[in-house]
Amino acid sequence: MALTLYGGGRSRASMPRWYLEEKGIAYDWRQLDMEAGEHRQKAFTAINPFAKVPALEDDRFTDPAGGTLRLFESGAILLHLAEHDGGEFSGPPEQAAVRRAKVAQWLLFANATLAVALFVPSNREREFPRLMGVLDGLLASGRPLVGEHWGAADCAVQAYLAYLPVFFPQIDLEPWPRVRATIASAQASPAYQRAMGSR
Repeated sequence: MALTLYGGGRSRASMPRWYLEEKGIAYDWRQLDMEAGEHRQKAFTAINPFAKVPALEDDRFTDPAGGTLRLFESGAILLHLAEHDGGEFSGPPEQAAVRRAKVAQWLLFANATLAVALFVPSNREREFPRLMGVLDGLLASGRPLVGEHWGAADCAVQAYLAYLPVFFPQIDLEPWPRVRATIASAQASPAYQRAMGSR
């Protein structure tokens, strides 16, 4: 198997897993028993020395240190999949470079800005409403964040938005109708349901 994705229950591994499912990319799923500390065993820390999920092994590529390419961090994994499996950066080099930069921008936004606004209580009070207002406007067109088709940028942003009703059901999303519609659309996707089913 070329791609092996490692994850655990209620982890960010659901993001790259959703991407793989949505794009119909073949992969091997390895769910680690986080409560038993399987992610801290040598077999896994050889893949991610920080003992966190997700992690990806891609045996089509050789790591600079030798052996199979191993990646951690959901954003890095999504970017790799978008480039080598999702076909997101095809076409003339200049256009491909621009799309790649825009996808990287959204992946960093999702993991560094949006995640912090959601999961850090003080930021949730201050930053969250402002971000939701801006996102609601950007999502109003109903178009993908980058390019013509759903991709890695959409996956990362929509996955975090879809965490809202799961982790913060008390938050009133009424002021942001496009955010609500985006969450509903993500949750209705069979690929999303498959990826989230074993969280």
